[in-house]
Amino acid sequence: MSQSMALDQDSERLEGELDSFDPSRRKEALCLLRERITSGEIPLPCTGLYVNLHCHTFFSYNAYGYSPSKLAWLARKVGLAVAGIVDFDVLDGLEEFLEAGRLLELKTCVGMETRVYVPEFADKVINSPGEPGIAYLMGVGFPTSKPELAARDFLFSLRATSEQRNRELLARVNNYLSPVVLDYDREVLPLTPSGNATERHICLAYARKARSHLPDYRELAAFWAAKLGADTSSLDLPEGFALQSTIRAKTMKKGGVGYVQPGKGSFPEMANTNRLILEMGAIPTHCWLDGTSEAEARIEELLEVAMRSGTAAVDIIVDPNYASCPPEVKVRNLLRLVELAEERGLIVVVGTEMNLPGQKLVDEVALRELAPLLPIFLKGAHIVYAHSVLQRKAGLGYTSDWAQRRFPTHTERNEFFRRVGSALQPSREDLLAGLSQDATPKAILEKMRA
Repeated sequence: MSQSMALDQDSERLEGELDSFDPSRRKEALCLLRERITSGEIPLPCTGLYVNLHCHTFFSYNAYGYSPSKLAWLARKVGLAVAGIVDFDVLDGLEEFLEAGRLLELKTCVGMETRVYVPEFADKVINSPGEPGIAYLMGVGFPTSKPELAARDFLFSLRATSEQRNRELLARVNNYLSPVVLDYDREVLPLTPSGNATERHICLAYARKARSHLPDYRELAAFWAAKLGADTSSLDLPEGFALQSTIRAKTMKKGGVGYVQPGKGSFPEMANTNRLILEMGAIPTHCWLDGTSEAEARIEELLEVAMRSGTAAVDIIVDPNYASCPPEVKVRNLLRLVELAEERGLIVVVGTEMNLPGQKLVDEVALRELAPLLPIFLKGAHIVYAHSVLQRKAGLGYTSDWAQRRFPTHTERNEFFRRVGSALQPSREDLLAGLSQDATPKAILEKMRA
């Protein structure tokens, strides 16, 4: 075996180690890979124009099992200009991802996604299919995973409420799938590195439990055919993703035995959630689906409601298949959304999620089709990156009192943070540490050039 082949194989091994549940193994692997970058053994591309600020990690659910370190590594390998992770209800990957960004000279930011109740649209579906009044919502650019006490209690409540929902759902589904039943603590939680299981983890656990309980393929197929009412030839038995998705659709979503229709009281209200996101130093962000729901068809009204409660950004999944409508309809609606966001000074955040097989870190086909919007996507990513650094280093982020005093209009604020995010390099982030509340925008820009 040649030396280059041996190096390639060892690099692949180290890349695999980046997904270990052991944080020390992830850190060691990343540092070794960085050494190979420094030595020139692993060449990396120059930074491009593409960004992805919506990658889920294995701290909630990633279809490929990627850790924060792995996502940072892959983002740097393909030359992303800015990369961001977003997990459901937790910030467990924040410090690891930001540190990986510094090691790899990658601009990074961290978000969190959750679900909220929107009383103004209580009788209309927003972006959670089949669930009137319920909306997916994000915060982006969190500076720390350890906020002040009130916000810390909020984070704890999100995790605790999610776990309680999972346990109650599991009990209902267990009754239906018996004798294939799960123990949440022994068979679901070990699938996650920090105990933040999701419905997708539960589905994987059911697939594996059925496989062990029914080792005969014909018996296994007959079991799932009876329980799911599906043609098992298309389910990729014994535990493929098609099976897992069908388990989720048939037992945990609307119409399934484990489903309970959410409503007022099921999730915190949007206004309260946005207030706590702001208290944690992040940017409240409205998640957009495809523009075809009852509420999204009234997008101007929906944005007004969101902005009144503090929303300052919109999040878009660029994958054209991530929609319940033809791609051309989604693109048309997306263009309208971006137009409205630009008019209102809202930051545009884009990504690909990566919680389904086939979703790519960079969906180049979709982005080429949206080429006129690339400067807007890059601007939004630079704004969030700049906010993340300035808030973390000096409390001078996009949503801070300082920013509101210094920039009377969204246009001025966006331009300043875009300039900072575009010019700042991760290795020089410490230049912004310790800035006072009296710092001027001009002084900050000059300090970066020092």
